[in-house]
Amino acid sequence: MLTPPLLTQGQIESKLDRILLKVEKPGRYVGGELNSTVKDWDSVKTRVAFVFPDIYDIGVSNVGLKILYDQVNQREDALAERAYAPWHDMEELMRANEIPLYALESKRPLACFDLIGFSLPYETLYTNTLNILDLSGIPVHSADRDETHPLIIAGGHSTMNPEPMHAFIDAFVIGEGEEVIHDIIGAIQEFRSKRKDERSELFSLSSFEARTALLRRLTQIPGVYVPQFYEVGYMDDGTVSHIEPTIPEASKVITKRMVAQLPPPPTKFIVPNISIVHNRVSVEIMRGCTRGCRFCHAGMITRPVRERSVEEIVEAADAAVRATGFEELALMSLSSSDYTHVKELVDAISKKFEGRKLTISLPSLRIESVSIDLMERLKQHRSGGFTLAPEAATERMRRIINKFIPDEDIINTTREIYRRGWTTIKLYFMIGHPSETMEDVQAIADLCKRVLNEGRKVIGWKAKLHAGVSTFVPKPQTPFQWVSCDTRENILEKQALLKRQLLKDKNIKLSWTKPEDTLLEAWLSRGDRKLSEVIYSAWKNGAKFDAWEESQKHEMWMSAFAEHGLDPAFYTYRQRRTDEVFPWEHITAAVRKSFLFQDFRMSLEGEIRVDCRLNCFACGILPTFANLRRENPGDVWKCPDVKSPASRKLSVNSEQPSVVNELPVIGD
Repeated sequence: MLTPPLLTQGQIESKLDRILLKVEKPGRYVGGELNSTVKDWDSVKTRVAFVFPDIYDIGVSNVGLKILYDQVNQREDALAERAYAPWHDMEELMRANEIPLYALESKRPLACFDLIGFSLPYETLYTNTLNILDLSGIPVHSADRDETHPLIIAGGHSTMNPEPMHAFIDAFVIGEGEEVIHDIIGAIQEFRSKRKDERSELFSLSSFEARTALLRRLTQIPGVYVPQFYEVGYMDDGTVSHIEPTIPEASKVITKRMVAQLPPPPTKFIVPNISIVHNRVSVEIMRGCTRGCRFCHAGMITRPVRERSVEEIVEAADAAVRATGFEELALMSLSSSDYTHVKELVDAISKKFEGRKLTISLPSLRIESVSIDLMERLKQHRSGGFTLAPEAATERMRRIINKFIPDEDIINTTREIYRRGWTTIKLYFMIGHPSETMEDVQAIADLCKRVLNEGRKVIGWKAKLHAGVSTFVPKPQTPFQWVSCDTRENILEKQALLKRQLLKDKNIKLSWTKPEDTLLEAWLSRGDRKLSEVIYSAWKNGAKFDAWEESQKHEMWMSAFAEHGLDPAFYTYRQRRTDEVFPWEHITAAVRKSFLFQDFRMSLEGEIRVDCRLNCFACGILPTFANLRRENPGDVWKCPDVKSPASRKLSVNSEQPSVVNELPVIGD
């Protein structure tokens, strides 16, 4: 039913022949990679294009798109192809030569696909998403599309607050995509079959009416949010008053999709034509995290923990390495050393790849002896650096963020890392929490110096340290969603302190986040529907590749806010009322708002929660997905049964704080 594209596949290929040698990296745009899937276009009912809205070098290794690409291409009735954002040089030539953005596998324009799925793991991809739609010849605003245009969907962690992009995306997938992508394809096929039937009420609809009818059908799929069917009201102070569905089919609250048992991981990874950021095999060993770090968006929205078996992981790793020839294997998770059978897994992986030239990494290890033991077991395959994430350097701040690690544990662990042959340790810290003082920042510098001095005692001046210091952004669906961002002036002052203290030592490397980057992320992550036109204006004025330092245009964003009469401070420096209706109130990761607020109140008192594998704190996950758990019994879910309130300890040496209906304003 789609209108013919402006250019055919052959015409695009002919034009590419004339321009590819004029761009920096032609390999980004030619396709034909090992393990890419090319299907007969005319033999399938549904054609899907998955888009990562950043350059090929970054997007080709995105794990989410790898999974969905594999899932769709396993179907006989559908195909999946890929597209990425062209870099500035290629975009300029494409626009000059009237070449629409195309999929790498078939060189067909994106506009001729049935479904386009954007992966949005972080907010700084928003302007690129608009640019890709425009470069594809597809109307940027959803309201301007009819059934001759592809259906535009988006998913990823940033879509847990979809409102800033509501005007541009037809439907959002909330949560995990392995199952829901099949539901969406099925709904499209069913709808189009009825559309052709003269007896169907759909047959006589206009093109715009038909698109609206299809979107109404999508609202019936659990985990799918169609923003055009929701009304948002505002109070006099600019905060949200209500969010209500406007049609009976739409749910008042959209609960994330959750895969009860992880499907087999993809193994035929695409081998890129050029060097990319992560040139490796990635096998997800488990999903979710039980640590409960209050700042961690991923940890809150990916609950519960689900694990793959050791056998499945080893088989997948071996198949993927054989299929790709990659020389690096990453065993992925949010907290790898929390995997139940991690020592057995490491031993099995080490044995399987013994004598083979393969680097094996276990990211996201805890700061304790087990982490060193794990890497020691991989001695033959280990990489040159060791990364740990204390996040804070004082006991007070660690209690606030619920990541309590005594200094002595950090010192003892890092000493052992140096002793066992590593010369470089990378420590991740975070500044900018509203409870932080300059003494807490000074403690980061002191801890870094102390760690490096311990390394020098062991291996001398070969010891090196890299301190990565990011700036805190309060994220939706976390206990800190009520707090404010630090000011630009405070951030610069804290960064200046760290630079003065640490850059004197040539063996210390310091990296930090520009305040402008932090503020942009904060606007977009907690924004409401009004932000959509700010995004549109910023893009029209030239903003794109906002995650790239050389492409950032802070003044364009400020101009866009001014154009629409909005104060950016409203989205950053304003502390939220405890009873505030958030722009994402109708979206849930199945972790109750009351639980998040309770955890926030505990942070104010410096109270910590233990790992929820030890105690269930009734966050809401288990009752929400009770049916899925009954249908998938066994050792897959790493989440204890809900205990009685008397046996649920909510914190170490603390009692459960009360939650009342009438909550005071934070700070009163």
